[in-house]
Amino acid sequence: MTSPLSIRFSILLAVLGFCGTPASAQTESTNLLNYAVNIHRTPMQSWGPGYGIYLGHGIFVTAAHVAGHTWFTRPKVAIAGIEYSTSVVKSGSLEGTDLTLLSVDPTRLPSRLALRRNSLCSRAPWPGQPVVTVIPEKVTPTSVLSPSRIPADLRTFSTAISDVADTGNSGSGVFDPEKKCLLGIISRKLSVYRINPRTAKQELHDLGKYFVPASVIRSFIPAELGQVFQ
Repeated sequence: MTSPLSIRFSILLAVLGFCGTPASAQTESTNLLNYAVNIHRTPMQSWGPGYGIYLGHGIFVTAAHVAGHTWFTRPKVAIAGIEYSTSVVKSGSLEGTDLTLLSVDPTRLPSRLALRRNSLCSRAPWPGQPVVTVIPEKVTPTSVLSPSRIPADLRTFSTAISDVADTGNSGSGVFDPEKKCLLGIISRKLSVYRINPRTAKQELHDLGKYFVPASVIRSFIPAELGQVFQ
């Protein structure tokens, strides 16, 4: 026969176990949030702040169209409301590789960020893979969209997430929540026209969001910095 003391002890363990899971998940989300920053043009863009992700050693990555033509926009990295002037490591373009690398003197960054190093995922994303998008305000779970669901004329953008409405916009990070590595940077929304059977009219339908994958980010990083972010 089980004693009352054993029953109370079992209940206590169950409660502790139940409470431990959300706390652990919250800690993991907080860790990923530390990598997310805002990108401000000079003057500030009318459509609001863009997003970027810290790689380490003072280097940030964002979408090229978020930073814009950097010689003109003079982008800044904003962390917790404080702006940091940047130097441009490398600029891409929306039509080409939608990435821009910005550099901030690491000694000027908050210690919680300056000491961090972000790893690029070595494995290519796979259809249905659980992932999260990360911006300074939140971490949002979603999944990788199967390339088979992307029309042939959009197959150039075969790495995509399935959720459009709730996930981070251009420049936000796509992370593997299990390995805590960066899978890619959100570039653009993928949409197609479909016939609404009720109205017989064409309507724009969102498929997902394309992200520039880690393999492209890795090759985009200048050779002299390549070994740092392997």
